[in-house]
Amino acid sequence: MVFRNVYLSNNEPGFLFPVWCIMMKSFTYGSLVILAATAAICLAAPKPAIVPGPDDWTVDAIFEHPQQIELKFSSDTGPRRFWYTLISLTNRANRDVDFYPKCELMTDTFEVVPAGKNTPPAVFEQIKKRHQAKYPFLESLEKTSNKILQGEDNTKDIAIIWPDFDPKAKNIKIFIAGLSNETIAIEHPAVKDKTGKPAKVYLRKTLELSYSLSGDPAFRSQTRLVYKGKEWIMR
Repeated sequence: MVFRNVYLSNNEPGFLFPVWCIMMKSFTYGSLVILAATAAICLAAPKPAIVPGPDDWTVDAIFEHPQQIELKFSSDTGPRRFWYTLISLTNRANRDVDFYPKCELMTDTFEVVPAGKNTPPAVFEQIKKRHQAKYPFLESLEKTSNKILQGEDNTKDIAIIWPDFDPKAKNIKIFIAGLSNETIAIEHPAVKDKTGKPAKVYLRKTLELSYSLSGDPAFRSQTRLVYKGKEWIMR
């Protein structure tokens, strides 16, 4: 499927049974505490500002939907699969801006994959060759500079790459932070700092891309992605 460009995580049962119960209760209670804390953070998390502040900026972002690529690195092993997206960033602020990206892919099976993890440089080189005609100045996320200069003439085309993720996943989300300087600090509902006060959690304005997946996990190359939408969030 071709997509167009889109704008913009025993042997003694009588004795062991009570111990097992205690362990399960402890585990369940601990899990509920963690889930409650996570839910509280999610509920408390603010949305990005509707009207940016005078010093706030967000770069324009145009992205390609994720694609697959396979590379064989050794005769002793089979090919390795990677996923990547291409994103073009244009700074329309009245000044050059800092660029410190953090990009993660999260599945609905609770796998979180940082961009660039276990990704040899040869993967980017093959992606660059594949898209040379459209993106002659393509950069890898890991090698790009930490500045985005003003104007369309300084648009950055960047490849963001992940190793293959859980084939059982039916939904994924891609998080791209660093496209804005908008941040906020909120109080953690469960963790305290050294003074006994609620610890601060710092959130950045982040682009979230959502996709569903379909296809037989045994035929990974035929996996189809369906774009579900994008959203700016604080994460």
